[in-house]
Amino acid sequence: MNKLKIFVSAYACEPGLGSEIGVGWHWVLEMSKYFELWVLTRKSNQSSIKPWITKYPEYNHIHFLYYDWPKWARFWKKGLRGVRTYYNIWQYCTNDIVKRTMQENDIHIFHHLTYGNVLWKVSKYGQMQFFVWGPVGGLESIPEEYSRHYNKKSQIIERIRRIAIAMTFYNRAFRQRCKQANLILCKTEITRNRVPQKYVDKAILFTDVATDISNTSRLSRKENDIIEFITIGHLDAWRGFDLTIEAMAKAIKENAHIHLTIVGDGSDKKRLEKLIKRFSLEKAVTLTGKVPMETYKKMMDRADVVINAALKEGAVTVSFDCMAMGKPLICLDTTGYTRYFTNEYAILIPRTGRKEVIQNIKEGIVRLSDSKERKKLGQKAQEASIKFSWENHGKEIRDAIVNAYISYSSK
Repeated sequence: MNKLKIFVSAYACEPGLGSEIGVGWHWVLEMSKYFELWVLTRKSNQSSIKPWITKYPEYNHIHFLYYDWPKWARFWKKGLRGVRTYYNIWQYCTNDIVKRTMQENDIHIFHHLTYGNVLWKVSKYGQMQFFVWGPVGGLESIPEEYSRHYNKKSQIIERIRRIAIAMTFYNRAFRQRCKQANLILCKTEITRNRVPQKYVDKAILFTDVATDISNTSRLSRKENDIIEFITIGHLDAWRGFDLTIEAMAKAIKENAHIHLTIVGDGSDKKRLEKLIKRFSLEKAVTLTGKVPMETYKKMMDRADVVINAALKEGAVTVSFDCMAMGKPLICLDTTGYTRYFTNEYAILIPRTGRKEVIQNIKEGIVRLSDSKERKKLGQKAQEASIKFSWENHGKEIRDAIVNAYISYSSK
């Protein structure tokens, strides 16, 4: 039986990395087991994809296509700076590649995989085909009760985001994509609730991440007197590192043998440094900056507990990694990936008032300072990780797309 052909637009897709770029890569590998894929990604990803495929030739049946502006033409894009502008230019410039490739290879399914933001551009030609969109999010906002503690720039960003989200009903491009899509994979309940009512039957809840159970080796180490908590991600204000620091300031009064490591770099770094100084936590909290993937894995392995205080969908890969590694998780319920976590192996905190959230994080830290509690939740987490593996998630991806296409074809 011939495999269904799918054209995948994956701006972010590269092996050996975390975050959205790693998510895109995992999806492509899993989908390639069930579909014949043509994958369009950035030319800058080619230098890591080609050697990886050479090392793992069982995946050489994936047809990769690459596109980027010349370096001299995108000198203004540095890391995340200018990413939205360049992404939208990239989508516009690659539309002819999408059209030509789909027509020449008789491909009828277009899957926009990354970036997964509902307000960002999608190939004009692609969305006119059988169109799979997502997983997508981007319609979650931060209440002013939280954002008023941010620096001026972050406050302005959140105000603009709240306005943009409030205007989605009038956003013609968003409504058009909802109309054209045959299947909308929504990361969170919040996003699904924003899909116009007449298209909501095409929208299903679907996380973008799973557990990598192939990489769960544990370093042998002795129990330490200091209990190590770790939180990881780009230092954006909405990721809740300030909430974790304030919770640590409270928790350390009840247990002085705790330490927090914050891994990542970003625009909120100075504010966090001031907060650490304000609470006299210089010895109890360490900011490491951005670290390589191998260092990240070692730090995760040595940690006792992982905290993810992001106020919307964020650090999802870290959360699933901690499950696979048998670490208990303290996190805020974002209505997305947290659907895969229960109180048996995580401490789920509702996103209520700021003071209440800080108090709940603090109570979670104190509770997991107990080695028996950590061991109990950690064992349950590792058991659950098998159920939520990439292999099983790949089957869910297959079923969602095939069922939607069969339904479409039978009309």
